[in-house]
Amino acid sequence: MCLFVASNWISVQPTLTAEKNLRLRRIGINTHRESIAFLDNNDVLGRTLGLHPLDRVQVTANGRTVLAVLNTVEGTVLQEGMIGLSNMAFDRLGACEDTIVDVSPAEPPASTELLRAKMVGKELSSAEMDAIVNDIVCGRFSKVELTAFVVSARIFGLTDDEITSLINAMVESGERLNFDTQLVADKHCTGGVPGNRTTPIVVSIIAAAGLVIPKTSSRSITSPAGTADTMETLMNVELSTDSIYDTVRKANGCLAWGGGLNLAPADDMLIQVEHPLSIDVEGLMISSILAKKKAAGSTHILLDIPYGPGTKAVNQERAIHLKERFTRLAARLGLTIQVLLTDGSQPIGNGIGPVLEAQDVLKVLRNEPDAPSDLRRKSILLAGELLELTGQCSNDGYDFAEGLLKSGKALEKFQAIRENQGPRECPPLGSHVKNIPANVSGRIGAIDNKVIGRIAQLVGAPNNPGAGVHLAAHVSDFVRQGDPLVTVYADSEEALAYAMRHWESKQTSAILIS
Repeated sequence: MCLFVASNWISVQPTLTAEKNLRLRRIGINTHRESIAFLDNNDVLGRTLGLHPLDRVQVTANGRTVLAVLNTVEGTVLQEGMIGLSNMAFDRLGACEDTIVDVSPAEPPASTELLRAKMVGKELSSAEMDAIVNDIVCGRFSKVELTAFVVSARIFGLTDDEITSLINAMVESGERLNFDTQLVADKHCTGGVPGNRTTPIVVSIIAAAGLVIPKTSSRSITSPAGTADTMETLMNVELSTDSIYDTVRKANGCLAWGGGLNLAPADDMLIQVEHPLSIDVEGLMISSILAKKKAAGSTHILLDIPYGPGTKAVNQERAIHLKERFTRLAARLGLTIQVLLTDGSQPIGNGIGPVLEAQDVLKVLRNEPDAPSDLRRKSILLAGELLELTGQCSNDGYDFAEGLLKSGKALEKFQAIRENQGPRECPPLGSHVKNIPANVSGRIGAIDNKVIGRIAQLVGAPNNPGAGVHLAAHVSDFVRQGDPLVTVYADSEEALAYAMRHWESKQTSAILIS
């Protein structure tokens, strides 16, 4: 058991040149992107070097060094003379278990003073932002310091100059994709709307138009599914850089998980802090999106900003503000961008959850009569705007995109992408099903995105891909009492029962019928 305690440690002045040899152990703890080192609580090494829990230590083996935050354990986890590393730290060090490693206290990162300056509202220069990002990527900042940076950016904000510097530093800190073409299309959504799986359809249409669109997408952070979660039910999404190049060469596009690449890695580390804090930092959101696009080699970007409760833009005024700032900053970076403000007041499509969303995507691409019309319309709209942005057509982008969909050419491209990435059979839906009928007759006046999304998460989405929620009706649809309203799929009776208890507590506001 890991204990974050300082008992039994003798406080002495550390000697930064001191160094001890210890045997290495992999503790097997996933600390995500933070490197953690563990010593036995009674190990004399801490007393000798003056170390305390949460101090930094430097671990060196075979010419490689990792910086880690120290924690202590009790019991039989470690013996005296051993040092344990979390999975992240162990992988970074690249040494085998039982290797003799050198351990010594580590000085604070050079950019700590810059972090303190930001904490009192100082604007950081380009060189200063470079230094902070470098220390983040090298793992020199603990979660505490990363949190301080995120909170400071939330309280004091980031100027356009700071965001530009942060984006450039993020891009330079990781891998970059380069395609043998002057025009590389991309599409992104700021999120917050359940379903809304437009990306695979847009990518297929754009690729069918002959444009290069190497799409890297995220897994879910706070939603029932991300694009990568949904596409993983149909194809392999964990592609290497070479696999991305190969798929794009053969099919004009790809649908890959961005987390498997090293694009703007500092962004991923900051997101790990933002998520548990449940805060949105405007400057970090903008830098995250634009840094990933620039690192992926994109030149022309279609950005979808849904507005409404639960989205990044709670109202149209906020959406307009974000549009103006994205447009201004993209121009600074040499990126061509078109920002669309869309209605985010209700789910888009019928399915919420990986398999259900994949079924919606396939129905639209196959032009099936029961394909969700809202998902179809929005996908065509976004694809049409991107076609106009890239100069593929003048002002008839919607018609052009719809033609590529109707003709089956978009489906052909999707199948080519799927075949090249490695096709998979879509998993079945959850075997435990609950149908929820309308309790009154009337017209649907509102659907609460948060409640619907939460139900899908409670039954297991996205970890259980067959779990989720299917909507039989949308806002403005007329339903009669007893008509199907919502169907919930789960992999276990327990998950379904738990979700239903949540539904019962929220059903009066989840779907309003009048």
